[in-house]
Amino acid sequence: MPFIQVGIENDHPIELYYEDQGEGRPVVLIHGFPFDVGAWERQKKVLLDAGYRTILYDRRGFGKSSQPVAGYDYDTFAADLDALLNELDIQDATLVGHSMGTGEVTRYIGKHGSERVLSAVLISPLQPFLLKADDNPEGVDKSVFEGIKAAIAKDRYTFYTDFLQDFFNLDENLGTLVSQEAVTNSWNIATHSSPIATYACVDQWITDFRDDVKKNDVPTLVIHGDKDRVLPYDVTAGRLSSLIADVKVVTLKGAPHGIPWTHAEDVNRELLEFLK
Repeated sequence: MPFIQVGIENDHPIELYYEDQGEGRPVVLIHGFPFDVGAWERQKKVLLDAGYRTILYDRRGFGKSSQPVAGYDYDTFAADLDALLNELDIQDATLVGHSMGTGEVTRYIGKHGSERVLSAVLISPLQPFLLKADDNPEGVDKSVFEGIKAAIAKDRYTFYTDFLQDFFNLDENLGTLVSQEAVTNSWNIATHSSPIATYACVDQWITDFRDDVKKNDVPTLVIHGDKDRVLPYDVTAGRLSSLIADVKVVTLKGAPHGIPWTHAEDVNRELLEFLK
């Protein structure tokens, strides 16, 4: 299995697991919380069949990557992505993030620039700024995120069960858009994530990306469900059309947060059209 080293902790390497398959123009897929590269199962084959070099990696603390005690912030996450792109000498890439993964895309462009990036795709994005503040009254109250951290600290496994309820809107979609077996698999993947990473990443969801968004100078596709219970549409995608110069916002009616699985056909259609 391929790994790259992105740091050292107590003389031990911090490594990222990645997959690099296919030929053609590169598409880099960055998964959401609290999953791994398997979250892109319904996109990977489609991209490979369409002739794209498809690159996926596990965020530090998740999947097969190392689980250090530090580095769970978007500057570090973006540096990890930069290390991967440099290691593989990636040029003209399309960076595709889902949920938490959109933070890597946005911070990478904001901090490292777009020299290696041709375009970006933000699926169920965090941006521009989730936290309610005096200059961001549309945001979500901080107590919501403190409650999430408390739930993780009390019983991480029960938290994952509750999180998946809202991730897929199971009261509406279980048995139709998502099977119980797929939900169970997602829960199993989540339980292998680092407890430290699971807790620490919550604070990163409320990162202020407004300056990073202003630096986005590449064509960008945004796909978001209007029934997203994890990252509400009006606070996120609904605001991006006026903040990114070259952007297309696709709103999936009635769709939840986990659209790469529940609405894979819609996501794949929009993604392939955009990549052309």
